[in-house]
Amino acid sequence: MSSDSIQAVKDCVSGTVGGFLQVFVGQPFDTVKVRLQTMPAPLPGQAPLYNGTLDCVKKTLSKEGIKGFYKGTTTPLVGVGACVSIQFVTLQAMKRYYNNQNGPSANGFLTNSQLYLAGAASGITNSIISGPVEHIRTRLQVQTGAAPAVKAITGAAAEKVAGSITGGSVASTAVATTGNATAVKAVAEAGAKDALFFAGPVDAVQKIYAQHGLRGLYKGQAVTMVREFQGYGAYFAAYEYLVQRAMRLENKQRNELSTVKFVAYGACAGYAMWMTVYPIDVIKSKLQTDGFTAATRQYSSAMDCARQTLAKEGVAGFFKGFAPCILRAAPANAVTFLGFELAMRVLR
Repeated sequence: MSSDSIQAVKDCVSGTVGGFLQVFVGQPFDTVKVRLQTMPAPLPGQAPLYNGTLDCVKKTLSKEGIKGFYKGTTTPLVGVGACVSIQFVTLQAMKRYYNNQNGPSANGFLTNSQLYLAGAASGITNSIISGPVEHIRTRLQVQTGAAPAVKAITGAAAEKVAGSITGGSVASTAVATTGNATAVKAVAEAGAKDALFFAGPVDAVQKIYAQHGLRGLYKGQAVTMVREFQGYGAYFAAYEYLVQRAMRLENKQRNELSTVKFVAYGACAGYAMWMTVYPIDVIKSKLQTDGFTAATRQYSSAMDCARQTLAKEGVAGFFKGFAPCILRAAPANAVTFLGFELAMRVLR
C-alpha cells in the first residue's frame, strides 16, 4: 500500500472518530433546530407549535423524554461518521495537492483561497452521503409523540397525513383554501392514528425508496450541495487558517500545538459555517420535510420555498431555530476537531 493510501486510511479513521463525537454532542441541539425550522406557520389567531427554543425543549422532554432529542440518531451516527471521514479524507487530499503545487518554498502553508476551495471540495464530496442521511434524519426528528403500532402509509391521502405529522402545513392549507372541515378532520384523525409514519431509519429508507426511488431519498439535494460548498469552505478555511497562524506564531509543528487550541479553533469553525449558511439550511429542512408528489408538495423549488417563507414569515423565517444551532456549533465542532487531531496523533 502506498504512503498516500495509508495516509488516506488514517484520515478516514480519524474523521470517523470526530464524526461520532459530533453526533453524541450535537444531536439534541440539532433536533430542536430542525423542529423549529419546519414547524408550520400558525393560522390567524392560532398559537405557534413552539414559542421558541426553550418551549420546544420543554415540550419534547414532556412528551417524549430524553429519547426524543436523539430521534434518528442511528442514521447520523453511521452517516455522519461516514460524512466526516469523507470530509477529512477529501480535505487532506486537497491540502496535499495544493502543497505539491506550491512547492517547498511555502513550507506546507496554504493560501486562504486554497483552504476555502479544499473545504468546499470536501463539502461537495460529503453531500453524496449527507444528502440522504440528513433527509432521513430530518424526517425522523420532526415526528412527535409516542410510538404506536406503525403501519405503511401509501397514496396521496397518506402523504397528506405524513406532511401534517412531519411539520408540513398540509392540513392548515386545506383549512385556509377549501374550508373542508370534514376532510381536515379525517386527516387529523388519521394523523393521530399514525403518529409515526416511520418506525426508524431503515423503515424510512425502505418506504421512501419503494415509493419514490433514489430521487425520493435525495430530496433537497441541490440546495444541500449549495450549503455544503459554502458551509464547509468557510468551516475548514477558518479552522486551518487559525491552525496555520498558531504554527507560525509559536514556530511549532501541528502535533505540538495544545489541545485547547484545537477545541477553540473547532468552535470558531462551527460559527464560521453556520453564520454563513443558516438561511440555506432552513430552506433545505423545509424541502426535505415537504411532500413527495405534486399534489402534496407545498414548495415547487428552493426559490419557491424562499419566496413563500419571506412572504409568510418575513426575514425572521430564515432564522428559525438559529439559537439551538449556534449553541450547538461550539461544542459539537470543538469535539469533532479534537477527536480528529488526537486520533491522528495516535495513528502517527
